[in-house]
Amino acid sequence: MRKISLNLKTAPTIKEIFRFQPSIALKCPLIGTEIPAGFPSPAQDYIEENLDLNKFLIDHPTATYFVKVEGYSMVDAGINPGDILIVDRAAEPIHKKVVIAIVDGELTVKRLRADKGRWFLVPDNPEFEPIEITKDMNFQIWGVVTYAIHKMK
Repeated sequence: MRKISLNLKTAPTIKEIFRFQPSIALKCPLIGTEIPAGFPSPAQDYIEENLDLNKFLIDHPTATYFVKVEGYSMVDAGINPGDILIVDRAAEPIHKKVVIAIVDGELTVKRLRADKGRWFLVPDNPEFEPIEITKDMNFQIWGVVTYAIHKMK
């Protein structure tokens, strides 16, 4: 991943941006059975194939980048400070999708909502207010968040 510098004063919820480098293969063993989350099942030592995480997680390699999150406005969506988001610029930003947007020069991650012909960027944390998208603001959607990567607690 190639790091792009970012001024944190103008990016309250995005800490860093990284480009996707498809030339780096990331293959991990894929076990050929589903793992139950309930009662344990007998162990099976069958590796079905190698899973290339790039192919599994990236639909449009030339339109994909990664961002590192800062802030708490999306915690109820499972997006926490320090998480890495996979963002697809070729995916369609539609109602209820989580997007990366620029609002008056500031990057943010929010859920896109339509309501009676009006559009909003809505945080998934009740402590934050929605942002109505109006004609007078400088607004652009950079892409749709497809995955969030974070460590398990």
